[in-house]
Amino acid sequence: MNRRQFITMSGAAGLAAATVPASATAPVEPDAKPGQMKLGDQTAPTNDVHLQYLARYGVRHICGYPEIEGDRLYATVDELKRMMDMAGKYGISIDCIAPPFLGSTYINREKHPAIMLAESPERDRDIEQLQTLIKNCATAGIPCIKYNMSILGVLRTGRVPGRGDAMDHVWNLAEAHPATPLTRAGRVDADAFWERITYFLDRVIPVANEYKIRMACHPHDPGVPPEGYQGVVRVLGTVDGLKRFVTIQEGPYHGLNFCQGTVSEMLQNPGVEIFDVIRYFGTRKKIFNVHFRNIRGHRNHFEEVFPDEGDVDFVKAIKVYREVGYPYMLMPDHVPIAANDPGSLQSFAFCYGYIRGLLQFLDSTS
Repeated sequence: MNRRQFITMSGAAGLAAATVPASATAPVEPDAKPGQMKLGDQTAPTNDVHLQYLARYGVRHICGYPEIEGDRLYATVDELKRMMDMAGKYGISIDCIAPPFLGSTYINREKHPAIMLAESPERDRDIEQLQTLIKNCATAGIPCIKYNMSILGVLRTGRVPGRGDAMDHVWNLAEAHPATPLTRAGRVDADAFWERITYFLDRVIPVANEYKIRMACHPHDPGVPPEGYQGVVRVLGTVDGLKRFVTIQEGPYHGLNFCQGTVSEMLQNPGVEIFDVIRYFGTRKKIFNVHFRNIRGHRNHFEEVFPDEGDVDFVKAIKVYREVGYPYMLMPDHVPIAANDPGSLQSFAFCYGYIRGLLQFLDSTS
């Protein structure tokens, strides 16, 4: 399982029967003031039908997925601008993009694994294409790229009943049984993983600094025991690991796609501990995007739930983001699923409204 599989559930499958009238351009509502948090989204695809759906729920800022012709790993400036123009018809801004590789993908299924497998010269060619994407984003006016450094993908052990007819995804380490002892990556200890991360950052972040493009890395979801899982030590699966990560190639354009759910999964008592973690990275200006989702449970055993029913107090959390001056998107992620909600569109819509309400509450108390 990977994160793209979670978020694309709200794509074509759930909207295939929808049509967009010729006069579908949405009225543009007043946007968030500069420096204020924004309701965001990262679901695919970025097309007319899905953009209209997002506009319906007041989503005005998104992570986009450009259409890329051929086998390139980067979008051209024209491809980026076409996506931006399409979104602009509905009053939506592309605040971030995701490249067509470096996702939260299980390495055995990754089409472009060279960076994470430390395969040269292939990884150098892939890094060069990402450098081109950074330059093209600067030209097009897209300020951020989110990415992962994943070998194991998103680990889950199943689903359990949630409220109503919803099903929640679960990770229970005690019940985890990997399909194979090792992945195609073989054994990757902490030193080897840090070498691959550092090799990548040393070549990418200087280009990001030059072109002023924020590079937002997602943590490993979830963390695993220190000895690893399927032979892999997940160095970005602890808060200490993330602290080390942001000190490599330190600069204003190197930071985190801060998945609050994933970071909560690292903690023994997330309902208490998460706020100081937000403060640590937020005061250092290392949070470039937030996946604003909740869990019930703790490290090694949790389920993903709706934002209003987990162990983390979201009212308190959003106040902490304001306290540290976080100015970018708050995005739902990993919503519960239901048989009567194809594509999870209803679940995402609930989350949009919940986050929008929290932001309006915050504005009323500022």
